[in-house]
Amino acid sequence: MKKSIFKNTGLASLAMFSLMSSASLSATELLNSSYDISRELFAALNPEFEKQWAQENPNDPLTIKQSHAGSSKQALAILQGLKADVVTFNQVTDVQILHDKGQLIPADWQARLPNNSSPYYSTMAFLVRKGNPKGIKTWDDLARSDVKLVFPNPKTSGNGRYTYLAAWGAFNQENGKDSPKTREKMQQFLKNVEVFDTGGRGATTSFIERGLGDVLISFESEVNNIRSQYGESDYEVIVPPIDILAEFPVAWIDKNVQKNGTEKAAKAYLNYLYTPEAQNIITRFNYRVNDKQVMEANKSKFPSTQLFTVESQFGNWNNVMNNHFSTGGEFDQLMEQGRR
Repeated sequence: MKKSIFKNTGLASLAMFSLMSSASLSATELLNSSYDISRELFAALNPEFEKQWAQENPNDPLTIKQSHAGSSKQALAILQGLKADVVTFNQVTDVQILHDKGQLIPADWQARLPNNSSPYYSTMAFLVRKGNPKGIKTWDDLARSDVKLVFPNPKTSGNGRYTYLAAWGAFNQENGKDSPKTREKMQQFLKNVEVFDTGGRGATTSFIERGLGDVLISFESEVNNIRSQYGESDYEVIVPPIDILAEFPVAWIDKNVQKNGTEKAAKAYLNYLYTPEAQNIITRFNYRVNDKQVMEANKSKFPSTQLFTVESQFGNWNNVMNNHFSTGGEFDQLMEQGRR
């Protein structure tokens, strides 16, 4: 009897040890909520970080999962309960709302990482068909009546919002701020849109697979990736001489990482994006980076353009959202005028 008891106790202890060991080695899981067209970028970045993490934390395996949609839709999903650990968005306001509406991150989130918590940046570019049959070179060309455009809806996409602001800012520099001529140009520009998809990937489908429009407007990174994927001989990329600085802000979601026990991994993951290794990977996907050495080594990939900031043309993002994208704002008014 005693022998049986000891045997059973030993088996129980062994089972308990096995469970404890299994628990200690269970993978930490990070969920990165990102914008619509970043799938390929993070498919390249994530395995490299997972390997680095495994070397530094051999008893804490890490798995990174992705969630992709329009940046604004992703922010709304988090406010509604999506337990993302980090966000890697394409617009400041879509991160800021996580503080303003949900108190999920602190007010000073942009000060926690370099370059306003933006590890890379881009600008807007035009993808045109072989030979550039409409002779597109500038934003002004996109306001011609013979040009049809495809880009995401500014109400649902950070990509689309940057496109709208880039056009407005370029027209401003040509005509002067708050000029009636700027609004005339914007009205025609928006009237030329053949389809407003909800996100950047949908806009790509409309232009490439459905054959809609003469020009696809998206981030410089995206249009170059599209050209590489669908045929460099079939498409051309145009970066206009005046363009907008598009920041790609990141943040860990404080309330979520504390609940999920992922704070250490989330912070390490976002800091990794600033390392030379990650910055080199990022430029492979045609994003611009702030690492001067990395940019110098890749300068042939990035045409020279005069970048203006949102702040220089519009004051700040609060002004942008209130004046342009609120219900009844400039965007809605211009769309209504264009229908008349």
